[in-house]
Amino acid sequence: MNSSSDGGMLAIDGCAVKVVDAGRVTAVRERMPAAEDLTDTADVFGLLSDPNRLRLLVALLDGELCVCDLAAVTGQSESAVSHALRLLRAHRIVAARRAGRMAYYRLEDPHVRMLLDLALAHTEHTEAIHPERDGSP
Repeated sequence: MNSSSDGGMLAIDGCAVKVVDAGRVTAVRERMPAAEDLTDTADVFGLLSDPNRLRLLVALLDGELCVCDLAAVTGQSESAVSHALRLLRAHRIVAARRAGRMAYYRLEDPHVRMLLDLALAHTEHTEAIHPERDGSP
Protein backbone atom coordinates (compact mmCIF):
# COMPACT_ATOMS: atom_id res chain seq x y z
CA MET A 1 0.00 0.00 0.00
CA ASN A 2 1.04 3.59 -0.48
CA SER A 3 1.97 5.77 2.47
CA SER A 4 0.30 9.11 2.76
CA SER A 5 2.19 12.29 3.55
CA ASP A 6 0.78 12.64 7.08
CA GLY A 7 2.90 10.47 9.31
CA GLY A 8 2.85 7.02 7.76
CA MET A 9 -0.90 6.41 7.47
CA LEU A 10 -1.68 3.86 4.77
CA ALA A 11 -3.89 4.90 1.90
CA ILE A 12 -6.76 2.45 1.49
CA ASP A 13 -8.45 4.05 -1.49
CA GLY A 14 -5.84 3.25 -4.13
CA CYS A 15 -4.07 0.26 -5.60
CA ALA A 16 -0.55 -0.36 -4.36
CA VAL A 17 0.20 -2.52 -7.37
CA LYS A 18 -1.27 -1.68 -10.77
CA VAL A 19 -2.40 -5.15 -11.82
CA VAL A 20 -5.62 -5.41 -13.74
CA ASP A 21 -7.61 -8.59 -14.10
CA ALA A 22 -8.52 -8.04 -17.74
CA GLY A 23 -11.05 -10.88 -17.80
CA ARG A 24 -13.01 -9.59 -14.81
CA VAL A 25 -12.86 -6.00 -16.03
CA THR A 26 -14.24 -7.08 -19.41
CA ALA A 27 -17.01 -9.16 -17.78
CA VAL A 28 -18.05 -6.29 -15.51
CA ARG A 29 -18.02 -3.80 -18.36
CA GLU A 30 -20.20 -6.11 -20.47
CA ARG A 31 -22.85 -6.39 -17.78
CA MET A 32 -22.74 -2.68 -16.87
CA PRO A 33 -26.10 -1.06 -17.64
CA ALA A 34 -26.26 1.74 -20.19
CA ALA A 35 -25.47 5.23 -18.89
CA GLU A 36 -29.10 6.30 -19.35
CA ASP A 37 -30.32 3.32 -17.30
CA LEU A 38 -27.88 4.18 -14.51
CA THR A 39 -29.10 7.77 -14.52
CA ASP A 40 -32.72 6.60 -14.29
CA THR A 41 -31.82 4.28 -11.40
CA ALA A 42 -29.99 7.10 -9.62
CA ASP A 43 -33.15 9.21 -10.04
CA VAL A 44 -35.17 6.51 -8.24
CA PHE A 45 -32.73 6.52 -5.33
CA GLY A 46 -32.88 10.31 -5.32
CA LEU A 47 -36.66 10.15 -4.98
CA LEU A 48 -36.31 7.70 -2.11
CA SER A 49 -33.74 9.92 -0.38
CA ASP A 50 -36.35 12.42 0.82
CA PRO A 51 -37.79 11.38 4.23
CA ASN A 52 -41.24 12.84 3.45
CA ARG A 53 -41.55 10.94 0.16
CA LEU A 54 -40.23 7.85 1.89
CA ARG A 55 -42.94 8.18 4.59
CA LEU A 56 -45.56 8.20 1.82
CA LEU A 57 -44.11 5.08 0.25
CA VAL A 58 -43.88 3.25 3.56
CA ALA A 59 -47.52 4.17 4.23
CA LEU A 60 -48.43 2.62 0.87
CA LEU A 61 -46.82 -0.69 1.82
CA ASP A 62 -50.16 -1.51 3.50
CA GLY A 63 -52.17 -0.81 0.33
CA GLU A 64 -54.00 2.02 -1.39
CA LEU A 65 -54.61 5.35 0.30
CA CYS A 66 -56.05 8.67 -0.87
CA VAL A 67 -54.26 12.01 -0.50
CA CYS A 68 -56.17 12.96 2.68
CA ASP A 69 -55.35 9.65 4.35
CA LEU A 70 -51.69 9.92 3.33
CA ALA A 71 -51.57 13.45 4.74
CA ALA A 72 -53.06 12.24 8.02
CA VAL A 73 -50.69 9.28 8.27
CA THR A 74 -47.53 11.23 7.45
CA GLY A 75 -48.33 14.56 9.12
CA GLN A 76 -47.86 16.47 5.86
CA SER A 77 -50.23 18.91 4.21
CA GLU A 78 -52.46 17.61 1.43
CA SER A 79 -50.70 20.02 -0.92
CA ALA A 80 -47.26 18.60 -0.04
CA VAL A 81 -48.56 15.04 -0.42
CA SER A 82 -50.10 15.83 -3.82
CA HIS A 83 -46.87 17.41 -5.01
CA ALA A 84 -44.79 14.42 -3.88
CA LEU A 85 -47.25 11.96 -5.42
CA ARG A 86 -47.10 13.77 -8.77
CA LEU A 87 -43.33 13.40 -8.75
CA LEU A 88 -43.45 9.74 -7.68
CA ARG A 89 -46.11 9.00 -10.27
CA ALA A 90 -44.09 10.67 -13.05
CA HIS A 91 -41.20 8.32 -12.22
CA ARG A 92 -43.54 5.31 -12.03
CA ILE A 93 -42.92 4.69 -8.32
CA VAL A 94 -46.63 4.99 -7.51
CA ALA A 95 -49.79 4.54 -9.55
CA ALA A 96 -53.27 5.96 -9.07
CA ARG A 97 -56.74 4.48 -9.38
CA ARG A 98 -59.66 6.86 -9.87
CA ALA A 99 -63.01 6.27 -8.19
CA GLY A 100 -65.21 9.20 -9.13
CA ARG A 101 -63.47 12.34 -7.89
CA MET A 102 -61.19 10.38 -5.56
CA ALA A 103 -57.73 9.07 -6.47
CA TYR A 104 -56.24 6.17 -4.56
CA TYR A 105 -52.50 5.71 -4.71
CA ARG A 106 -50.53 2.49 -4.50
CA LEU A 107 -46.98 1.34 -5.12
CA GLU A 108 -46.49 0.87 -8.86
CA ASP A 109 -45.20 -2.70 -8.80
CA PRO A 110 -43.59 -5.42 -6.68
CA HIS A 111 -40.09 -4.09 -7.47
CA VAL A 112 -40.82 -0.87 -5.57
CA ARG A 113 -42.12 -2.88 -2.59
CA MET A 114 -39.03 -5.11 -2.69
CA LEU A 115 -36.71 -2.09 -2.81
CA LEU A 116 -38.44 -0.51 0.19
CA ASP A 117 -38.54 -3.79 2.13
CA LEU A 118 -34.83 -4.39 1.54
CA ALA A 119 -33.86 -0.82 2.48
CA LEU A 120 -35.95 -0.93 5.66
CA ALA A 121 -34.57 -4.37 6.61
CA HIS A 122 -31.04 -3.13 6.06
CA THR A 123 -31.63 -0.10 8.29
CA GLU A 124 -33.25 -2.18 11.03
CA HIS A 125 -30.35 -4.62 11.36
CA THR A 126 -27.45 -2.19 11.10
CA GLU A 127 -26.30 0.76 13.13
CA ALA A 128 -25.42 3.44 10.62
CA ILE A 129 -22.59 5.86 11.22
CA HIS A 130 -23.54 9.30 9.93
CA PRO A 131 -20.47 11.54 9.83
CA GLU A 132 -22.38 13.99 7.65
CA ARG A 133 -24.91 14.48 10.45
CA ASP A 134 -22.64 14.87 13.47
CA GLY A 135 -19.68 16.64 11.89
CA SER A 136 -17.24 13.72 12.27
CA PRO A 137 -14.59 13.25 9.57
